[in-house]
Amino acid sequence: MASVQDDVLKITEKYIMETYGRYPVTLVRGEGCRVWDSGGKEYIDFLSGLAVNGLGHCHPAVVAAIREQAGRLLHVSNLYHIAPQAELAKLLVTHSFADKVFFANSGAEANEAAIKLARKYAKDRGEDDRYEIVSMIQSFHGRTLATVTATGQKKFHHGFEPLVPGFHYVPFNDISAAEAVVTHKTCAVMVEPVQGEGGVHIAAEGYLPALKELCRDRGALLIFDEVQCGMGRTGRLFAYEHFKVAPDIMTLAKALGGGVPIGAMLATDVVSKSFVPGTHASTFGGNPLSCAAGVAVMKTLLAPGFLGDVDVRSRYFLKSLQDLQKRHRVIREIRILGLMIGAELEEDGVAIARECLDRGFLINCTMGNVLRFLPPLIITEEEIDALMAVLDRILP
Repeated sequence: MASVQDDVLKITEKYIMETYGRYPVTLVRGEGCRVWDSGGKEYIDFLSGLAVNGLGHCHPAVVAAIREQAGRLLHVSNLYHIAPQAELAKLLVTHSFADKVFFANSGAEANEAAIKLARKYAKDRGEDDRYEIVSMIQSFHGRTLATVTATGQKKFHHGFEPLVPGFHYVPFNDISAAEAVVTHKTCAVMVEPVQGEGGVHIAAEGYLPALKELCRDRGALLIFDEVQCGMGRTGRLFAYEHFKVAPDIMTLAKALGGGVPIGAMLATDVVSKSFVPGTHASTFGGNPLSCAAGVAVMKTLLAPGFLGDVDVRSRYFLKSLQDLQKRHRVIREIRILGLMIGAELEEDGVAIARECLDRGFLINCTMGNVLRFLPPLIITEEEIDALMAVLDRILP
C-alpha cells in the first residue's frame, strides 16, 4: 500500500517542473521550531523555510491575523486604499530610515522594483546615460532576468544569456574595487549587508559607510538587499543598524510575512518621488491578507525584549559552534551575525546536511562547503544543544 509520501512524490514528478533538487520528504505540519512529515517523523527546523519562518511555524499572532483577515477581505486591487497595507507601511517607515514603501510579492520583485527605481531616478534628473548597477561577487538578488543578472554568481546566469545590460560585479568588502568601477554611468550600488546564499559573508567594519560615501561622491544611489538578513534575523530589526549607515533604498521579503508571500521596497522621500502612477505596479503586492500577516510579524518583533533575546541566542549558538570547532578541525571558519550563521568546512558539506535531515534536523549547505543555519528567532538553547550533539557525531 502506497504511503502519502510515495503518492506526493509521484504526483510531483508527473506534474511539477523539476526546478528543485528536493529531499524525499513531505512536510505536512509545523509548530514553533518543529515540523512533521507525512509519516509522523519530527524535525527541528534550523532553516526556517530559508529564513521565512522567522517567528517559527504557525506563530499564534500570525495565524490569528491571517484567520481574521481571511474572514473579512482576502484581496482588492491597489486601485483602492487597503487598511492593513497602510498600517504595515507606517510600521516599516517609522522604524527605519525610509519615508515610503512599495509592496510586492517576493524578494526578487522587491529587488526588481529597486533596480527600476534607481534607473528612473537617474532619468528624472536628466542623466540618461546613468543606468548601470554595480553589485557584488557571490551576491544573490533573485531569479527574474534583471535580478539574476544583478546576482554575482555565474552559475545562476548560465542558459539565460544575453543578460540585462548595464551590470558590473566587484568583490564584496573591497572598497578599492568598487571605486574602480563606479562611474558617472552608475545609477546604484546594490549590496547585501550579509551575503546569505553566497556563504554568510558579513560586511567588514567601515565597508558600508565607505560605499555610501563613494555613492554620494559619484552621484549614485545605495541599495541594501535585506531580503534574507532583515526582519530581526541579525538581532536588529534591520541589518544596516549594525553598520551605522542607511541606504537610499532597501528591500525586504522572506520573514516579513511570517510565511505568507510578501516583499517590500523602502526608499527615502526624494528617491521615491520617481515612482508615480503608471511607472510600476503589482496586482497582488500589499494585498490585505499578506499585509495583515506582516503587521502581526512587525508587532511581535518590536515587542520589548524580543530582539534582545535574539542576541542572547546568537551568543549561545556561537559558543556552541566554537566548542564544536575545537573537536572538529574540519570547521574552517564560523561566520555569524545574530541568527544568520555559516560554518565553512574544509570539505564538501552536502552529505552532512543530508545526514542531519536523516537524524531529524533541517539545515542547509550553500556554496558546496558552508553549513548554513537560519533557525527561527525563537530557537531554544535546548534545541541548539540537540543540533550540536548530532553534528558532533556526524563531523569527521
